[in-house]
Amino acid sequence: MTVLTRRTLLATATGAALAAGAKLSPALAAASADPKGPAELPPLPYEAAALAPTIDAETMTLHHDKHHQAYVSNFNAALKQEPSLADLSYPDILAGLDKVPQSVRQAVRNNLGGHVNHTMFWQIMGAKGGEPAGEVLAAIERDFGGVAKLQEAFGAAGAKVFGSGWVFVTVTSEGKLALDSKPNQDTPLMDGKRVLFGNDVWEHAYYLTYRNRRPDYLKAWWKVVDWRKIGERYALAKQGKLVI
Repeated sequence: MTVLTRRTLLATATGAALAAGAKLSPALAAASADPKGPAELPPLPYEAAALAPTIDAETMTLHHDKHHQAYVSNFNAALKQEPSLADLSYPDILAGLDKVPQSVRQAVRNNLGGHVNHTMFWQIMGAKGGEPAGEVLAAIERDFGGVAKLQEAFGAAGAKVFGSGWVFVTVTSEGKLALDSKPNQDTPLMDGKRVLFGNDVWEHAYYLTYRNRRPDYLKAWWKVVDWRKIGERYALAKQGKLVI
């Protein structure tokens, strides 16, 4: 069997499962949900120590239980001040920040941005090595020239983020990929785009293990990326169902 045939089978299997209404994985369910109303902290889909030594258990616990929880709590506080926002989807709120009342606009930007970024972040990790396959691999080869070139460009973009922020790969409904980086807790959803995956380059994401060596963290991070879940997100994006 050729490599091309294996890729085709993987892509076909993913599409068939979605078309048949197969039970969604937690990652797929989170990505395709239309979240509104009071936010909730999603549980980690693995043990805090599962990504060690790439990301240590203490960092994961603090990052998830403290930092992400703070974004959820602060966003819910903003919703109490402007309850009408609870009727809108997260992408609609973030893409229409200019319409959010100024009294809570910055709080919504920071904290809803942090919530959606981290919800995506936990879900696209969890593997112990591996490589992309199927349609998402074909897209990486087409749009970045291969996995190695993607990783190089992604690492360079993440290293250049001044202070705190994120580096993302965005995806269109046609499946086209592009690199994007944002400061603080901003997200491409604010530009009406969808995120295939991204990495948190705030120091709290890596400092206990890597100290100030962000490029080392960015390079090591690929060891815990779950390409199967990214493939699920890619399939959703091509169906127009990728939400966050």
